[in-house]
Amino acid sequence: MNKSKLRRKITSLRKKNFKENFKINSNKLIKFLKDYKLKTKIVGGYYPCNHEIDDLEVLNLFSKNKKIISLPIIENNNQMDFYEWSKDNPLKINKYGIIEPLSQKKVYPDILLVPLLAFDKQLNRLGYGGGYYDRYIEKIEIKKKVYKVGFAFSFQELKKVPVNNYDKKLDLIITERSLIF
Repeated sequence: MNKSKLRRKITSLRKKNFKENFKINSNKLIKFLKDYKLKTKIVGGYYPCNHEIDDLEVLNLFSKNKKIISLPIIENNNQMDFYEWSKDNPLKINKYGIIEPLSQKKVYPDILLVPLLAFDKQLNRLGYGGGYYDRYIEKIEIKKKVYKVGFAFSFQELKKVPVNNYDKKLDLIITERSLIF
């Protein structure tokens, strides 16, 4: 099945099976990051939409632990950057219907929480098709190492995600049931 058909199928499946009580175990993620001594000073998240796993609880936990939280802003040149944000800061809706911060303070995350449509056990991810996260990961990894954590529902797992040369693997995928690394 090609990526476009797979995206439509998984989007429909996610909408049909979405339950707000499906949550990521925030403490399990924090413990994993501590156990592996991963740098977590700046965390890049996303504001959930379109039946994505809600990462706001995880971001709030990081914030309480004095971490800098950031959200993406899609730039005019089909690029994306992350900007500092706290839950008290205002947000706006961009032309794609995605919620973004108004902040102008660009940061480079140590940990990047990544939404996805599908994944496999080899840590491949199927995104929405715009390539924003793949381009961002390529760009930031020139500056620093970023630990990439995919957030998904367990039913989004595929036997094999189709990939090309531009697709970036994740370092960890967390679902409401398990950690895959």
